[in-house]
Amino acid sequence: MTDLLLAIFHHLIVFGLVAALAAELALMRPAAMSAHTVRLLGRFDAAYGLLALAILIVGFSRVFHGAKGPDFYLHNPVFWLKVGAFAVMGLLSIKPTLRIRAWVKSQKADAAFVPPAAEVAAQRRQMMFSIHVFVIVPVAAAMMARGVGLG
Repeated sequence: MTDLLLAIFHHLIVFGLVAALAAELALMRPAAMSAHTVRLLGRFDAAYGLLALAILIVGFSRVFHGAKGPDFYLHNPVFWLKVGAFAVMGLLSIKPTLRIRAWVKSQKADAAFVPPAAEVAAQRRQMMFSIHVFVIVPVAAAMMARGVGLG
């Protein structure tokens, strides 16, 4: 039962993370940026960060407490490809997160603040790289589920 619950939570959290990133991408448009949008971006980015942390906790709980055990995961190069892709996504999210936090702070100081279009476009590009890297995660998960990468 533990394995099933961990798998369910892991998948739901991943879907939540994708939804948060998709919402951020939908909001991160130079032509549509407003003070309200900046506040929403701050909320979605915070959710994205919390979901990423939850994925790590639940994912590594699956490694060490799931039915397959650590040997299945830790000796599988496809698992490390999946973890590596997730790490790259994390690294790619740092700059947009810092910019969004700065925008939220500026917006709190000046209710009329709207980030410059060039900054918004740059952060959107960075987020697009992240969503492209994400494609590796479900591909690697499907490979692992079928035993690819094991001996």
